[in-house]
Amino acid sequence: MSMFSEIDSEFEVSDFPIKGKEKVEIKIENLSMVYHDKKGGTPVTALKNVNLDIKEGEFISLLGPSGCGKTTLLRIIADLLQPTDGSITVRGQSPREVRLQRKYGIVFQNPVLYDWRTVRRNVCMPMELMGMKKSDRTAQVTKMLDLVGLTSFGKKYPYELSGGMQQRVGIARALAINPEILLMDEPFSALDEFTREKLHVDLLDIWKKTKKTVVFVTHNISEAVFLSDRVVVLSPHPGRVSGVIDIELPRPRNMESKQSQKFYDYITKIRNTFEGV
Repeated sequence: MSMFSEIDSEFEVSDFPIKGKEKVEIKIENLSMVYHDKKGGTPVTALKNVNLDIKEGEFISLLGPSGCGKTTLLRIIADLLQPTDGSITVRGQSPREVRLQRKYGIVFQNPVLYDWRTVRRNVCMPMELMGMKKSDRTAQVTKMLDLVGLTSFGKKYPYELSGGMQQRVGIARALAINPEILLMDEPFSALDEFTREKLHVDLLDIWKKTKKTVVFVTHNISEAVFLSDRVVVLSPHPGRVSGVIDIELPRPRNMESKQSQKFYDYITKIRNTFEGV
């Protein structure tokens, strides 16, 4: 059976996870991160004693102001940084083991597309590096472009796309290898409000179809509330978890969800959770 048969069946499922029945996928215990100045300056504590369980299939946002350590925490999960103290496991394995098994998909603030490659070839690149057969790569690129609504733009180059469309390409590329976990580092922060709102709805639709576990970094409270099952509030100096808020807004969510009193109540509750800002 082709590996893409599993992907096909996965993408056909459209129901949301049943809250409370998911397995813990990422377990973070007493995690701290200290940056040491190579010139002998004062060390900077980016994270201190972070404890957090992230469930399988959950959409969770790491929310906080600049300097609270949210991107540092995402990079530790991704095995791009090593913590100073504490532990982190992903389904009982180390982040490095998971990364080497290519179970992470990462979307950065800048989509980092190659201008000399078409949209299709940008999405195809990680599969090329993995040595997948050309026929499998072609089929998967087509599937991913359809998933993000860019089927007719496969032969375009990045400079011919809007910022929002470029981010869609970045998401398609991250999902192309069928990762189990999607890590997103402020992917919409550079976009205008109208484009951002459209991509919020699109991202939730993609999450609904793929059932990935999503860890999403943002400093935008409204964005976090709209997207998430839970919002993890990080406060700075040093970075620590000051609160975890369950977002019990009905799904699927749309622009009308942002007009409800409950939506505004969550925003107020989260603002009151920040410490030391």
